[in-house]
Amino acid sequence: MSKKSLKIKEGFRRYFMIILGSAMVGFAISVFFSPNKIVSGGVSGIAVILFHSLNIPLGVSYAVINAVLLVLAWIFLGKDFFLTTVLSSSLLTVFVQVFSYIPSPTNDTWLAAFFGSVLYGFGTGLNFIEGASTGGTDIVARLFQRAFKSAKVGTILLIADSAVILASFIVFREFDLAFYGIMSIGISSFAVNWLIKKMNISKLAFVVTEKGDDITNKLVANSPRGVTIFRAVGGYTMNRRDVLMCALKEKELLAFQQHILEIDKNAFIIFSEAGQIVGNGFKLYH
Repeated sequence: MSKKSLKIKEGFRRYFMIILGSAMVGFAISVFFSPNKIVSGGVSGIAVILFHSLNIPLGVSYAVINAVLLVLAWIFLGKDFFLTTVLSSSLLTVFVQVFSYIPSPTNDTWLAAFFGSVLYGFGTGLNFIEGASTGGTDIVARLFQRAFKSAKVGTILLIADSAVILASFIVFREFDLAFYGIMSIGISSFAVNWLIKKMNISKLAFVVTEKGDDITNKLVANSPRGVTIFRAVGGYTMNRRDVLMCALKEKELLAFQQHILEIDKNAFIIFSEAGQIVGNGFKLYH
């Protein structure tokens, strides 16, 4: 596959993930959070409050608030951040309004908070992984961080979300809903962190073989990964062996193993988990 084709394929995958992530967040807000008056913080929480207190459609309030924040992002945070955020936030605005016509599958507030938070967290995580943002309090956090260099984004987001939950208690006067909002923040934050951690996990392969050069040529010709060769001696037999080391993504393991066994059926293969790999061919998600 040519570099141009790979670039097109990667671009398609990236935008598909952004669309999917935005759809998941929009579904969580409109189908789980809003019908059950669950405010999980951020602009989505403000939109839910405005919908139930002033009857302003979710999509409208979300669009107006995000438009103001995007203008501030363009002025103070630069073009790159603006462009990566405008697509996701625009899609989310559309999805929030479209999904608002779908009735909630449950009236159980706990179930709505749980499943909505999981969807919200995974959707937000997909956007973060692709270098995008759904806007809202993410922009607020970046603006505060620009003004106060020592401020941590996570702390700012926590304060902003807590303020929104406090506002929901003032409007709805229900302790239970405030507690569900706090629970939603915790679950969605866990989902985001779990997804990003999962994306950073890779595999490290060690191959002990007598045909190191042949296997290396096979792997290099059929895989985007590089191979490092160590010349070694067996501690029991004292025979010379080659030890190959290769970093892989989990989805590449089966093909990797098949390529090796085609050359050397007696090869000894060890797979171990690497929590994070930084370097050529691997992207660090954060």
